[in-house]
Amino acid sequence: MTRAPARDTAAQAPVRRYRRGPGFWAGRVLLHTLLALFLVPVLFPVYYVFVGAVMEPRELSTFPARLLPTGVTTDSIRGALDAVPLIRMYGNSVVMAGVITACQLATSALAAYAFVFLRFRFSAIVFALFLSTLMVPQEATFIPNYLTLTQWGMGDSYAGLVLPFLAYAFGTFLLRQSFKQFPVELFDAARIDGMGHLRFLWTILVPLNKPALTAVGMYVFITSWNMYFWPLIITRSTEMQTLQIGLNSLRVGEAANPGLLLAGAALSVVPTLALVVLGQRFIVRGLTAGAVK
Repeated sequence: MTRAPARDTAAQAPVRRYRRGPGFWAGRVLLHTLLALFLVPVLFPVYYVFVGAVMEPRELSTFPARLLPTGVTTDSIRGALDAVPLIRMYGNSVVMAGVITACQLATSALAAYAFVFLRFRFSAIVFALFLSTLMVPQEATFIPNYLTLTQWGMGDSYAGLVLPFLAYAFGTFLLRQSFKQFPVELFDAARIDGMGHLRFLWTILVPLNKPALTAVGMYVFITSWNMYFWPLIITRSTEMQTLQIGLNSLRVGEAANPGLLLAGAALSVVPTLALVVLGQRFIVRGLTAGAVK
């Protein structure tokens, strides 16, 4: 006589639904209130930059300061554009940041691929030496780079602006951590099928690591866009200077019209602010790549 199969009591057990009590919602309200309070001092300078750029000069000098303009005017923006060639400087910053970002993405991806998938002797030692360059302040390399580039006739040129920054160890480190998550067995299978290194990198690794690549690209672009000291010492003519140098030039008229400086700062912060707002999820996913096995 065979026994009837036992019933799956776990499957038939009723699902308990936990109701969120008043304490849960009170905690959520308190948490969001604290986050909003911490957010105010972070966003207020950005808000005042844009508001001050369209205020009347007399409104900026009032006490207490006005938080809302009584009217919108573009006099400060036009005055900033007339005071210094901001359009030309804006284009120089775009070219410099764009070239540095593209080249650092290429060199970082190639170097990270070599450290992960190519087997060579002393790779760990080479990678440690590679990372040790992060401990050298960039300011310590400015004088040797300046002397070298000026001797080569590359001072006051786009080549002089971008050449010292075409490779950087930080991007290589982030991409290496991301590439290490890819199964080595699939790489070996692709190699057996006859796929070359560059084709494997471009058709397989790059599409699968877009968050990490985007995070590195955004970090490099923002860092290059805000660069001030190197463009200041390598450029001599106004036609080759970048936007950050132009903003410093606007400080001459700050006492008479602080709206000029706020207008220039508003124009400067637009690209970086757009990158952060549109790509913040890629920053988080890219910077945490390889943190969890």
